[in-house]
Amino acid sequence: MFAISNKLNLQHLFPSKVSIWKLRSKNPMRKSPSYNNINAEQFDGLIKITSEMSKYLYPYIRAIVSSKDNYINKPELWNDFQSRFIELIEERFNTESIIVKNLLDSKFSQRYYKKILLTLSLASSAEGYNRLRFVLANL
Repeated sequence: MFAISNKLNLQHLFPSKVSIWKLRSKNPMRKSPSYNNINAEQFDGLIKITSEMSKYLYPYIRAIVSSKDNYINKPELWNDFQSRFIELIEERFNTESIIVKNLLDSKFSQRYYKKILLTLSLASSAEGYNRLRFVLANL
């Protein structure tokens, strides 16, 4: 993330890896969040970084979404994604939170996973930053 922030000339927002880590720790769904708000410029910077990262990950994202559509014949990639996603959520997020519980609940999670992947795939386009910003502003 730090290398991408430098590539996007965001050094004034994220001068070090620690500054990015501190912003990530402000997520209220994390196990030990810090409760300070981030400013609009930092939020925009994180959206730009996420959009840029999605460009690098687009082939993988596309393969995962395709594997979900072809789950009967080739479930491995979708299952790998789902198990790793759940593992990361359980490791880093507060599993007592209702929102996090819904992400872990198989009845609700399939819809969330696909929505997250589709949003990231749209964020990898030329207008990805604007699309991702719109999605996040309308949550």
